Amino acid sequence: MVKSEMERQAQMRKEVGNACFRKDKLGAAIDSYTEAIALQPNVAVYWTNRALCFRKRKEWTRVEEDCKRALQLDRNSHKAHYMLGLALLEKEDYTGAISELGKAWNILRCIYPHNEKADEIWRVLAKAKFLEWELTSSEHQWRLQNLKEMCENAIREYNFLHEESGDSAPNHLAEQLQLLNEVFEKASEANVPTDVPDYLCCKITFDIFTDPVLTPSGITYERSALLEHLRTVGDFDPITRKSLKESQLIPNLAIKGAVQAYLKEHGWAYNMG
Repeated sequence: MVKSEMERQAQMRKEVGNACFRKDKLGAAIDSYTEAIALQPNVAVYWTNRALCFRKRKEWTRVEEDCKRALQLDRNSHKAHYMLGLALLEKEDYTGAISELGKAWNILRCIYPHNEKADEIWRVLAKAKFLEWELTSSEHQWRLQNLKEMCENAIREYNFLHEESGDSAPNHLAEQLQLLNEVFEKASEANVPTDVPDYLCCKITFDIFTDPVLTPSGITYERSALLEHLRTVGDFDPITRKSLKESQLIPNLAIKGAVQAYLKEHGWAYNMG
């Protein structure tokens, strides 16, 4: 079979697979995509289409395998990065999942800056980052607790030995233990969820910013929420009620940087959206 004929046959098998997928006939779709792959193994979309079928069947090992193959052929496949990130998230490989989901998000935002799919990827990415924080936070708290107990024991032993030796210095055991407790409480503060500062949250959604934009009135909103307002409610600023067009919006890089710095120190805030 000549190359052009093989390409045509592979494309036909892909179209059959797409039709089967739309009808939720996943087994038949997988067979069709597999035939397309056999004919044209260097076409990334055939691998990502089959991975999508495996994703719906929650066969995450197969999703991972097909997405890795697709990425060998096309490093800019946001679908492959996204589904690979989902597969790694299922394996609780949070570092790997964050890396792949981040790549998918960045690639898609470059192609479609205000795409709803990018918002969906961000939500999954935020979930992965929160789960990673939760894991590392638990480990950190466990180490702090062990260290605190060791310090308490050392202080008690020190005071006991001084009492036994007849040292006349006053016993400040209670004060020392209180001071120690304050030190460790301070060390744990970053891991304790609180309210996110208002200036880091959108005035429409009340969630922490992802893509903040500034209006001519000087008010910052989450881009997707403000665009939804302009589209469904009217061309005016939600707070000042002044006329407003999408073309007037400016990315608020200062707030975006502040959000990133805050999230770096307070990973629990990824779960606040």
